[in-house]
Amino acid sequence: MNKETSNIGLLSAGFTSRRDFMKVGVAGGLGISLPQLLKSNANAAAKFYESKEGKAKSLIHIYLPGGMAHQEGWDPHPNAPSEYRGPYSAINTNVDGIQFGQYFKELAKVADKMTVIRSMTHGEAAHERGTHNMFTGYRPSPATTFPSFGAVVSHEFGPRKNLPPYVCVPNQPNIYAGTGYLSSVYGAFSLGSDPASGGYKVRDLLPPKGIDAERFDRRRSLLETVDSHFRSKEKADEIDAMDSFYTKAYSLISSKEAREAFDINKEPDKLRTEYGKNTAGARMLLARRLVESGVRLVNLTYGGWDHHDNIKAGFSRQAPDFDRALARLLSDLDDRGMLDETLVMVSSEFGRTPKINKTNGRDHWPKVFSVMLAGGGIKRGMAYGTSDALAAEPDENPVQVTDLAKTVYHQLGINADKELIAPGPRPMEIVNGGNVITDIIA
Repeated sequence: MNKETSNIGLLSAGFTSRRDFMKVGVAGGLGISLPQLLKSNANAAAKFYESKEGKAKSLIHIYLPGGMAHQEGWDPHPNAPSEYRGPYSAINTNVDGIQFGQYFKELAKVADKMTVIRSMTHGEAAHERGTHNMFTGYRPSPATTFPSFGAVVSHEFGPRKNLPPYVCVPNQPNIYAGTGYLSSVYGAFSLGSDPASGGYKVRDLLPPKGIDAERFDRRRSLLETVDSHFRSKEKADEIDAMDSFYTKAYSLISSKEAREAFDINKEPDKLRTEYGKNTAGARMLLARRLVESGVRLVNLTYGGWDHHDNIKAGFSRQAPDFDRALARLLSDLDDRGMLDETLVMVSSEFGRTPKINKTNGRDHWPKVFSVMLAGGGIKRGMAYGTSDALAAEPDENPVQVTDLAKTVYHQLGINADKELIAPGPRPMEIVNGGNVITDIIA
């Protein structure tokens, strides 16, 4: 039987290509099949051997879209004039000399597990441009789209324990969390539904509708038969490689352990209650579950922090669930002995204006804002850098986005000076410039 006859046989069976035998879902709606995802990352792990796991084996990136006000959260200024300090009081934490805003009462109890950088700064006051900065470590460029932290980690390390290296909860939050100039096969595996919802189900971890286990196994057997034919007609090394990628994809679909990594219902009800049975709690608990199972980078978003109007009401709606869930996440990781090897980063695209505006809100302000880091070899119980008396500018130790990105990559074991190949082709550093913030590394 020649190749043309073989392809006709595939068509008559209802499949247009060999890949149709394994079309068990599309990762995150991005057009990435599980075989493609696993193929690319297997190649990455083999080819880019220079990157070796650092102190942080995983990263949980919690992103607060909209631009969270540092004055109401990580960096209150109780001695500033009322029109600057805002509607809330400051509270003491369990670290002498460090205060948080009054709605971070649970986080105040675990301040000894984290470092808060209070002197982040960049020059991008638009949401899209600020978001690009915080997901890629680069200022936006009309000539190049840059890869996100997740895409770079996926590119450099590939999968671990038969799980996707980069997962977004619940979905990829913006285009800047994507692959940029890297191939789309390094993109995020997205859940497709929110773990806080009653109908939560990860669509790509189940066989297609109507395909029971027996039929699923028959398809696998049929694929192996077709592969055997192609192996005799094509380059054997390429076919063998493709076989391994399909095998891994089948393993992910058929493995009880892999599927259960995404199943938040396996967690004790008591712990779910402690995190909070809400959006913040469910997403952060699932993030812990995923890194515990082997996912390298989990990105999750929570809330909307673009409080141009009535910041008192807006912040009071968003902050309590976030406060409770993040505090429990840090304690949970620590209790399990995971915090030292799991880096947790909380960021937002920028901060808010020093002075309360005419509608009792704060506007965009990239000149100074705060980021929280915990675990993964970062010092505990520290506030790094300061903003000035009005929370308007960095006062000590300003931190650029490139510095933050370089530090995160360093802790993950990636040399951010390494050059990847962008279109052109031309070499492009993972991070162009910046320095590792050695003062916050334990």
